[in-house]
Amino acid sequence: MESGINSNLSSETPLSIALNATAMLSPLTGIGRYVEELSLALVRQGIDIRYFAGLNWNDAPPHIVSSHRSAGQLVRRLLPHLPGARRLVRELQQRRFTQGMSQRQPALYHEPSYLALRFSGPTVVTAHDASWVRHPETHPRERVRIMNQVFPGVLERAQRVIVDSDFVAREIHEIFGVPYARLRTVHLGVSPLFQPLSPLLTQSACQRLGIEYGRYVLTVGTLEPRKNLISLIRAYRLLPPSLARQYPLVIAGMRGWRHENVEHEIAALERAGILRILGHVAEADLPALYAAAALFVYPSLYEGFGLPPLEAMRSGVPVVVADCASLPEVVGDAGLRINPHDVDALAESLRSVLEDPALRRRMSEAGVARASGFTWERCAEQTRAVYHEAIAS
Repeated sequence: MESGINSNLSSETPLSIALNATAMLSPLTGIGRYVEELSLALVRQGIDIRYFAGLNWNDAPPHIVSSHRSAGQLVRRLLPHLPGARRLVRELQQRRFTQGMSQRQPALYHEPSYLALRFSGPTVVTAHDASWVRHPETHPRERVRIMNQVFPGVLERAQRVIVDSDFVAREIHEIFGVPYARLRTVHLGVSPLFQPLSPLLTQSACQRLGIEYGRYVLTVGTLEPRKNLISLIRAYRLLPPSLARQYPLVIAGMRGWRHENVEHEIAALERAGILRILGHVAEADLPALYAAAALFVYPSLYEGFGLPPLEAMRSGVPVVVADCASLPEVVGDAGLRINPHDVDALAESLRSVLEDPALRRRMSEAGVARASGFTWERCAEQTRAVYHEAIAS
């Protein structure tokens, strides 16, 4: 490996890295978005990336290789139903990964989603949060078991651990004992595709999604307990009926796990015409979905960063978020922050913003200004610096 590492560190040769891009194979959620945006920004900055996705290696981003995406979706559908499937898939991944690394000899391996495979060279791992430790009841039991079994060893092997926020740095240090000297906070970015848009520019997407410009409250995220949709739905029931009908709640995101406890509450609001479930929304429609909202609300109990509120702020939409975990670090004073367990306070915050156009304008301007400091180019620059630290160590 020495010759491969030395050649990649020469001044004339781009830094070559291996990136596990498996998260890009299925419909993009937070981590998938991170991997895609970060990799594209790294390539723009001259990094040579070899992508490992599922069980395959490729020189192109896997989201444009349809066979990889199809295979990834098939594996994800089968995993929950086959006993021992996760362990078997990981063993197969390790074998294919090791073979590919010996052939390609990159200078560094970056695992952007916690569970790094074994590699004898410099390794950087991104840890997005520690939610399975703090809130194990909000995760599938098998996921908690695997994370507890594998992640501590990953942290021991990694030369550097990237975290999305200072909040997560404290979590990883306190829970797992990782010294701050090996932790690096690198905030995520937000795509310039998210920006304030006029009714005309959002018209096509709004028609496809069945929504009306400026006439709905939006929340985005997988339907799972940690997102605290139950409090949001109950807060919506406390709004004046006329206000709730004027600004129905729109939920965009795939159904995840353990969401059954909110299904009957969702059904009641759907019947009343004040709630819509959009499911997974195509990437191309997301900028319009954000920009056309009157208000964005995110009462999540635990976030390592919170990309959706940042995308909403970049779109010029006022935001109401939970005053916990990393969200204050991301939103700052540009949004309203509430106790996510206080349903009455959440309802009052929604009402106060929806009934005050001047407040919405001020929050919109503050949000755009705040979000302008978070870019994927900056994220990539700081990540590159971590790569060089890891190689030098």
